[in-house]
Amino acid sequence: MSKLQFNHVRLLRYATYLAYLCAGLPLSIQRAGNQPGQIGDMALLAWIACYLVFGVVYWLLTRQLGSRVDGFTRVAVLLILTGTALAVGGLSKSGVSALLLVIVAAVVPWIISLPLAMAWMVLAHVALIPLFYAAVGWSLVASVMQAVLYFGFSALMFIASLIASQQADEREELRHLNAELRATRALLAESTRIAERMRIARDLHDLVGHHLTALSLNLEVASHLTNDTAREHVLKAQKTAKQLLADVREVVSELRQDDAIDLTQALRSLTEGVPGLAVHLSVPPRFGVEDPRRAQMLLRCAQEILTNTVRHANARNLWLTFRHTGPDELCLDARDDGRGSTQFQPGNGLNGMRERLAEFGGTVTFGGGMQGGFALTARLPLGEEPTLAHAPARHTLEVTDDAEALPRATLSVPSEDHP
Repeated sequence: MSKLQFNHVRLLRYATYLAYLCAGLPLSIQRAGNQPGQIGDMALLAWIACYLVFGVVYWLLTRQLGSRVDGFTRVAVLLILTGTALAVGGLSKSGVSALLLVIVAAVVPWIISLPLAMAWMVLAHVALIPLFYAAVGWSLVASVMQAVLYFGFSALMFIASLIASQQADEREELRHLNAELRATRALLAESTRIAERMRIARDLHDLVGHHLTALSLNLEVASHLTNDTAREHVLKAQKTAKQLLADVREVVSELRQDDAIDLTQALRSLTEGVPGLAVHLSVPPRFGVEDPRRAQMLLRCAQEILTNTVRHANARNLWLTFRHTGPDELCLDARDDGRGSTQFQPGNGLNGMRERLAEFGGTVTFGGGMQGGFALTARLPLGEEPTLAHAPARHTLEVTDDAEALPRATLSVPSEDHP
């Protein structure tokens, strides 16, 4: 029996939503009646406001748990959640704030570093002691004990969330490596196919072509040494040999023409299955690059664009368009619908892309999209090397059909002693 597969990050998020709703049950009890010792109407309205603000901010934060946000936003969100959680406890004169801090502990590992998260854990629960002592009316010893108790619950939630965060990062890294491996495998299979075609073309040229040429020449000689009755059959055999030689020449030419590495399958393997991002890939009908180094470099550029979009753009869609802008130039247009940046500074990855393109005489420009987001345009000359690493030098099978055009040393007439 197969086991059900669950997204542990999604389950963690839904569990915290449920805990948030359960923590708000005392709010409905306060509305049910006005018993002695209950809070006033203004305090109740303030409590409701803080409780709702906490829920809305927490929901907005956890919609895309793990997405990259800037440091100021992370600190601001954490302060809002902590402040509203403590305010709910102070206004309601209860321990609801401690339960809300347990919920906050579930997202702390996703938004700040581990040292800052541990410091927040200590400071937030130390702040519960005066809250319990002044607002709830517990003794100092009871307040300390309650704060330590809820600190243990928050630590348990924090560790579970930290493990989930690390697993999510490792899963993304594994997906990244797997996509790169599948793309490299597709590129290797394409290079192997081309190398095999070149080997077959070379063998046809060197073996079959030369033997057919020798056969045609020997038949030419035989046609001059035989009588009229046999000459007719010799000339017919010579014509058949020449036709077969022409067919071999045509096959060799066709095999050598299609020696470009098809990048379509490799790019699709690279762009499939990116979590939280829809990649729209557009390539020419016959998208091939003859130089394997240029093909590998294009894959690296596409991988860098994907990585930057997932980590920094906070986008839902990415468009990758490969097009030929000239007989010897390829252009890559990339744009997303993310947040963009008014003060963009390329990092190590984009600088590395620029350096790789510069090695082949290419360029890359960065800018904003027409409707926001980030845009990139890379141009790569497709100048081919004289001799590729995966194929022999390009040359066509040139065989003359006239025996007089070849040196006499190539003519061999079989003798009776040596058939």
